[in-house]
Amino acid sequence: MPAFDAASLGSYIRQQREHAKVSVRELARKAGVSNPYLSQVERGLRRPSAEILQQIARALQVSAETLYVRAGLLDARGGSAEVTAALAGDLTLTEEQRRQLLDMYRDFQAQNSEQRSESA
Repeated sequence: MPAFDAASLGSYIRQQREHAKVSVRELARKAGVSNPYLSQVERGLRRPSAEILQQIARALQVSAETLYVRAGLLDARGGSAEVTAALAGDLTLTEEQRRQLLDMYRDFQAQNSEQRSESA
């Protein structure tokens, strides 16, 4: 799993928010999180869940996959963004269940990649 860099993730979210010309307060409202929480995420003090990242991505109209990669939840170009987003956004699952499913998904991808390499 990629390393988590809170400062990089927060900086990216801030850049996207500023590019969209949206205040922290407005983005927080659109994403369904508190203003102080979003401020802490942008400053690299909090690690948001996959669900919160998806809400922020939706509010910013950016790819959730990009935020997942920056948050260390997904390897760059490591599978289907649709699958990852569906797992991360499934509110019927707990955060731990979503994490375990994403881990299994990445493990299956790694196994398949190894098998392709061995047969080539």
